[in-house]
Amino acid sequence: MTLSADEFMRRFLLHVLPAGLHRIRHYGLLANAGRRAHLAQARQLLHVVPATVEPPSAAVAPVALMPPTFVCPHCGAAMSIVEIFARGQPIRAPPTLQVAA
Repeated sequence: MTLSADEFMRRFLLHVLPAGLHRIRHYGLLANAGRRAHLAQARQLLHVVPATVEPPSAAVAPVALMPPTFVCPHCGAAMSIVEIFARGQPIRAPPTLQVAA
């Protein structure tokens, strides 16, 4: 499809929001501002019983009492290890292009 410059700009500007407006995805049922209250109201309207949280088992309790291994130097909160990278692990990159001769 070939478009004139005017038509391209018209179509492009259909997707640009005016100043002061926010994208809709930042609002709604799962928005951070009221997620807990909105979900509780939705469960109430749908007559859904909230899932019960089981108390932690005895095996987990001693681990929770141990002091954290890594502490954030800025706020002092405990840091948790998300992933450990092995030393010398190859870097994943897209394959190189091979030109047919």
